[in-house]
Amino acid sequence: MRTFDFAPLHRATVGFDQIADLMDRVMSSDIQQPSYPPYNIEKTADDAYRISIAVAGFAEDELHVEVKENALIVSARKADEAAGRTYLHRGIATRAFERRFTLADHVRVDGASHADGMLHIDLVREVPEALKPRRIEIASAANSKPKEISATPVN
Repeated sequence: MRTFDFAPLHRATVGFDQIADLMDRVMSSDIQQPSYPPYNIEKTADDAYRISIAVAGFAEDELHVEVKENALIVSARKADEAAGRTYLHRGIATRAFERRFTLADHVRVDGASHADGMLHIDLVREVPEALKPRRIEIASAANSKPKEISATPVN
């Protein structure tokens, strides 16, 4: 019998608790996610998340964070500074990238910050009151009286 490890599937989604939706998205995408730049997704509270992306070498004005159709899109483009330089070894990757994260319903971007070569994006899940579970009081038969309904004649 084969066993499946679903841990890699959680890397590109934020806020999903239902495996069925996650499986549908993974099975429908034929393109493999790139591994650059590396990132972490952490749960900071019950309804709060943080995505941390390693963006060493990029300035704040070269980074772009956008939310479009339940997708968080992080991209960066470095201005070509190597025009007058000669490198003996170039190991710091400052190539352009675009990374997409699928956001669950009712997850919104709360803010972003850039410090020490890391881009931190804070996310919050805000479930509307209409969708939250409600407790319904049950009346006992002894305490409840039938309600009188007044009828009005209709011509």
